[in-house]
Amino acid sequence: MTTDLTEGSPSKKLFWFSLPLLLSVAFQQLYQMADSIIVGRFAASAAAGELALAAVGASFPITQLFVAVATGVNIGASVLVSQLFGARRYVRMKSAVSTALLTTTAVALLLTLIGTFAAGGIMTALQTPADVFADGALYLRVYVFGLLFLFLYNVCTGIFNAMGDSRTPLALLIFSSVLNVLLDLVFVAGLGLGVAGVAWATFIAQGAASVIALLLLLRRVFSFETGGHFLLFSLDMLRRLTNYGVPSIAQQSFVSVGNVIIQYLINSCGPAVMGGYSAAIKISSFGLTCCMAFSSGLSSYVAQNIGARRLDRISPGLKAGAKYAIGLSVVFTAVFLLFADQIVGVFVPAGSVSGVIAVGRQYLFVVAPFYALICVKFVCDSVLRGAGAMRPFMITTFADLIIRVALSIILFHVIGSELGIWLSWPIGWFLGTGLSFLFYKTGVWRNNLPAL
Repeated sequence: MTTDLTEGSPSKKLFWFSLPLLLSVAFQQLYQMADSIIVGRFAASAAAGELALAAVGASFPITQLFVAVATGVNIGASVLVSQLFGARRYVRMKSAVSTALLTTTAVALLLTLIGTFAAGGIMTALQTPADVFADGALYLRVYVFGLLFLFLYNVCTGIFNAMGDSRTPLALLIFSSVLNVLLDLVFVAGLGLGVAGVAWATFIAQGAASVIALLLLLRRVFSFETGGHFLLFSLDMLRRLTNYGVPSIAQQSFVSVGNVIIQYLINSCGPAVMGGYSAAIKISSFGLTCCMAFSSGLSSYVAQNIGARRLDRISPGLKAGAKYAIGLSVVFTAVFLLFADQIVGVFVPAGSVSGVIAVGRQYLFVVAPFYALICVKFVCDSVLRGAGAMRPFMITTFADLIIRVALSIILFHVIGSELGIWLSWPIGWFLGTGLSFLFYKTGVWRNNLPAL
């Protein structure tokens, strides 16, 4: 079911469109966390569980590099398709969809080839400890084999959202999440395959979801009556996808590279800090990604209204998105601060005395109080992204990340512990949020609106 976001109450339309997105990302984050929880809890011993948790965590920033590219392709396709859908240019929309799918497939296959040969070298460069290297490399190798599924799934769900359909991605996420957790339990708890079992469970669940998503999308797109043929591959659509997608890929990849640098510092602190950070960053990512669901919905809302040239609806939409995102962030902040030990403890094997929980608690206590701040950046960025103003969108993210990475290095050595790394998060967020809000208020997103 497609939804026209250019008519009706902005607040109501955005809420009901974003609600399935919220549930989708919640399921997605939960099944990603399930990998760490199950591999940590069902290990043969507490020590083995801590090492397995650290192994999955060690490969996390590398896998995020691939996710960054997939997310960038998703954003590029979503913005373009939303604008064309809002303008009711269905022939050009079909051409944009087919061009996006073909381009995504080519990029995914290229990265699979690169990842197969380079992953081990990257883990070595990150000084991954010897006792977690083998399992981390194995997890990463299987993950790389499933990149085509990851990319196709991301671009398909992005296009569904662009057409105002957030329910189909939700159904796909529920299916994929449940299947992933069940396979985790069978492969890890039942068959004792450890990290390898987690990797193959993700591969199978993601593969099944991506094939179903592709089939459903093709049926949906071809259901639009256009009264004429469309180009299966359009250089004009590729150019526009590149204009939107490449800055997003650069932005997402830059964030991931920054996370790799931070992981390098954390790896030098030993398995206990690695395990605590691995648990805490997944918990924090869960909360922030759920808050981002409203900004993702706002991005599609803005893009459709830009296509329809309903600029009067942008400001009410931003206010509604900010209200929902900040309200949810306050809930997550309260829960994480009140129950930090219990939540981090879910990831830690019984009998562990390594200090993993203390490390995770410290991270959450430093970062969680500033969730509302970063939500302001999320919604302002959504307006920039939905309008196709990719340059200011990139500037806000790069400024945040450069400051955060630089400060993590400086404060780590000044303070002499991982606390210095944690403190870099809120400082970087202050700068990035200020810039993003400034770009929105000055109206740079209104300049050079795309011709449709």
